[in-house]
Amino acid sequence: MYLTKEEERIYDGEHGWANQICMKILVRLGELFSATRLIPISSAHISGVSYKTLGDAPAEFLERLADADGKARVKATLNPQSFDPEYLEKRLPKHIREKQFNILRQFEKMGFTQSLTCTPYYLEKPKRGSHLAWAESSAVVYANSVLGAWTNREGGPSALAAAIIGKTPDYGMHKAENRKPNILAKVETPLQNEAKFGALGIYLGKILEDNIPIIQGLKNVSEEKLKQLGAALATTGMVNMFHCDIHLEGGKMEKISVEAGDIKRTIEDLSTSSKTKPKLVFIGCPHCSLNEIRQIATLIRGKTVEAGTEFWVCTSRYVKKKAEDYVKKIEKSGGHVLTDMCTIVSWTEMLGIKTIMTNSAKTAYYAPTLNKVETVFAPLKQCLKTVLER
Repeated sequence: MYLTKEEERIYDGEHGWANQICMKILVRLGELFSATRLIPISSAHISGVSYKTLGDAPAEFLERLADADGKARVKATLNPQSFDPEYLEKRLPKHIREKQFNILRQFEKMGFTQSLTCTPYYLEKPKRGSHLAWAESSAVVYANSVLGAWTNREGGPSALAAAIIGKTPDYGMHKAENRKPNILAKVETPLQNEAKFGALGIYLGKILEDNIPIIQGLKNVSEEKLKQLGAALATTGMVNMFHCDIHLEGGKMEKISVEAGDIKRTIEDLSTSSKTKPKLVFIGCPHCSLNEIRQIATLIRGKTVEAGTEFWVCTSRYVKKKAEDYVKKIEKSGGHVLTDMCTIVSWTEMLGIKTIMTNSAKTAYYAPTLNKVETVFAPLKQCLKTVLER
């Protein structure tokens, strides 16, 4: 792997231990994937921010980097932490709160933006064709497929290292030849809501592995539905990009069909509970857009959340501020618009929550393992019908 003179000096430790260890991480990654050089990036997005999923040893490594004057050289955003600092903080043990805040302090010392969201593209949309080092799988698929940016699915350490060096190895999705579709998935049934787009992603992710599909047959596609599709694709497979209804220019390509029965079975499999009254109804994985907050507020129409049921809507601080009027309507109903966190990396088991209803296929897939709960998977309108008083 070729390094410039400056990169060699960093590798040899002339710019301090923090830069050296990050450069060594990137060089090792590049060698594993036969990259020949490092390329500049315009931004990095870091996963592994929640104390629940990060744990103590990686947190100590972060502290060492910060103490050794590790600094982000590019715009660097953070994934969600493990709780909302307003509504949920006081409901959790003190030692958990302290460990989580210590992680955030280390990132702050290193100059990382305290975005705490899995949708950094709502804060600032990367330019088409720009190279990124993003570690949140749902954001990776969205960036490559919807925004036209270029990023591999980084691990937490490699995204962290890329943020501090300002570069990433040139392989995978950073090369045009690796972004071409190699399989055709034809959807033979209409998908009427966001939950069915998520189910499609879960189903295809299991089949496609790391292939790049053209997905044909999608109608009435909003960016929010594509967000659910991409998040689910990344949940069950290694898909980093998809194309929608592009023209094929010659050549044969493997084809698969998705029937109504495939979507129906996937939705059924994602629901592990038959309870009609879940303890928590959760919307916002990935974090809600302004349009989604507006839609929720409109559908509520002055109704109230049933007693004994939690209703959480997760988004970023940035979107919450822009949606202030809609947030007031949701919270007036008894719901809670939470920021900085994601339910699947939070401590729901400590709050006595045993059943979660959600419109997110990603949450429905992960929550039984990560949150030790049963799940009910349904579209937004059904989730609201369940949680609101009749």
